[in-house]
Amino acid sequence: MRSVLTIAGSDSSGGAGIQADMKTIAAHHLFAQSAITALTAQNTTGVMDVMDVPPEFIAAQIDAVFADIRPDAVKVGMVSSPGAAQAIAEGLVRWEAADIVVDPVMVATSGSALAGDAAVAAVREQLIPLAIVITPNRDEAQVLAGRPIADAADQEAAAAAIARDTGTAVLVKGGHNANDANDVLALPTGEVRWFEGRRIGNPNTHGTGCTLSSAIACGLAQGQLLPEAIRSAKRYLEGALAAQLDLGRGSGPLDHLYMLG
Repeated sequence: MRSVLTIAGSDSSGGAGIQADMKTIAAHHLFAQSAITALTAQNTTGVMDVMDVPPEFIAAQIDAVFADIRPDAVKVGMVSSPGAAQAIAEGLVRWEAADIVVDPVMVATSGSALAGDAAVAAVREQLIPLAIVITPNRDEAQVLAGRPIADAADQEAAAAAIARDTGTAVLVKGGHNANDANDVLALPTGEVRWFEGRRIGNPNTHGTGCTLSSAIACGLAQGQLLPEAIRSAKRYLEGALAAQLDLGRGSGPLDHLYMLG
């Protein structure tokens, strides 16, 4: 059985972060491992508190994983401090990790901030250069590109600008679009490719970004090339949304194991 390591924050409500990632990995019949970067007290209505894990302990978790059951792919999510970004980057370089997917988590679905400016800068400088692809949503892409995104042309231009500036492939997600869920992949070479997605009528979208990025990592771990991994991840996410799970008083979680229903 192949393995995927998720390096991210813990979501006490189980809908996003480490918990969403591990459910997604298990749904792909892969072995899930984790290195927790932060503990969050949150639910579907918002984030109540965040406690960072010390960078040296993040590093210890990464070392423990790679020293025993080496991951075939890595997903990096919530990084709430510059020290955490450095510890993760150094650990991944030390172990020569492959197929790294970085989801630059900045804001929760509820709108609560999860990373400050210093952490965002550290992710940009230390983690993004290690990634095979990064997966910002519209709001995160606006921060990374330094420009507004109002339509598909803006979405493509932002993706191209980020790919050019970082030297890394960028998938700017279209989950915030009004009429579709089309994502655009831009490569540092200048190549651009669109991935069409249908908008699922479901207000419960807690953890969608975590789920998509970890599903892409699953595809890479299974030997898929990046475009194929993106397409299969989008199909999985559509299925988890279409299952119409409805839990909580806010934006609820997905049904990550819908195929078992």
